[in-house]
Order: sequence, then structure tokens, then C-alpha cells
Amino acid sequence: MKIVSTKDNLQILHEDNHLIVVNKRVGDIAQGDTSGDKPLPDIVKEYLKEKYNKPGEVFLGVVHRLDRPTSGIVVFAKTSKALTRMNELFSSRETQKTYWAVVKNKPPKEEDTLVHFIKRNQQNNTSKAHSKEVPESKKASLDYKIIATLKTYYVLEVALHTGRHHQIRAQLQAIGCPIKGDLKYGFDRSNPDGGIHLHARYLAFIHPVSKEKINLIAPLPDDVIWNSI
Repeated sequence: MKIVSTKDNLQILHEDNHLIVVNKRVGDIAQGDTSGDKPLPDIVKEYLKEKYNKPGEVFLGVVHRLDRPTSGIVVFAKTSKALTRMNELFSSRETQKTYWAVVKNKPPKEEDTLVHFIKRNQQNNTSKAHSKEVPESKKASLDYKIIATLKTYYVLEVALHTGRHHQIRAQLQAIGCPIKGDLKYGFDRSNPDGGIHLHARYLAFIHPVSKEKINLIAPLPDDVIWNSI
């Protein structure tokens, strides 16, 4: 997909009066944390303030988030009306989301639907995928299929049916296929940039105001593994 613009490492995939969609880099954070790094929403606000020469505070609503070590599509709302409607779209699952993941081990099947019960551990910010329901767990499901075979890795396309905490990471670990670089979920070594090979590749939804169909594809990060696909 054509990138609308790139400024200060901010890749903009789509922008209109109500929405701005960016291709998040590995390491960008969705909100402030103890690292002191500038959150992605603040970077987008600065871009909007400069582009439109806006005085005062810029409105920017966070529609959804991606984990710090992941990359790909993130949607922000530029108006309160768009934020409310986009939140409704995401909460009611009226969006199509596809991720790409690189794993070392070949999955049991070429393609499959995975159903688990995810239980979140707030203390260490992880989730575990159980085969059967356990107390305080939530049902999670996704589809995956192998879309590429590399020299020592497999590339999976993953379509989410639910949106649980660390769902893809936990469910792929549960079938013996932790994501490359994901130490937290069973991979044996980290990536040099501290990220993992999980990329929010595709998103489709009906625009909350114009009602047109929006189809977005985020270019892959520039590294040896992604470039070999």
C-alpha cells in the first residue's frame, strides 16, 4: 500500500478529517511508561499541530493499541465523533484484522482455527492460553495459515476473532510456535532491536463518518527476515 507521508519516522497510511492511521514501528509505545520514551500519540499530535499550524492542544483519540515490541497498523481519531464510532466498531468486532507472525517451529497444520481460554496475569503482564476454561479466563479464537516458508522460519497469517490480551502471542506459544524474538512467550533468544516478529498487516472497516470501505495494508519493517518474504 502507498504510504501517504513519512515525517520523523512517522509512516502515515491514511489521513482524513476524522482519522489518521500510522504504521507503528517496533519500540513505539502506546502510552507513557517508566521508560520516559515519547508515546506514539504524542508524536502524532506534534505532527498534526505542525502540519495544520494548530494553536493549543490537539485532539487525538486512541482507538486501539499494539504492544511495544510489535509493529503495524494503529488507528487514531481526530474528532470525538470518530473516536466514539470507531470504539464501537472495534468493540463489536466490525473490523477485519490480519497479522503476520514469524515462527521457528512449523505449526501442526497448514491452517487451523485455534480456540483457547486466555487468563491474564496482571503482575507480570502476561497471558496464558489454556485448552479448557479456567477461573477468570476468557475464550479466545483465531485462524492461522502458513503463507511462506523461509530457510529456518515459517510466516503465518493470523486473523483474530476475539481481542484478548497478548492473544496471538499466547495462542501460538500454546501450539509450540512462539514468535521470533518473543522471550516472554517461549522464544529462545531476543531480536537485536528488542522487538518481536509480529506485524499488524491488514485492517478493513467502514469509515465512521463517510461510510466508505477503508482497506489498509502496513508495509513490513525493514529487516533481514521480513525482507526475505
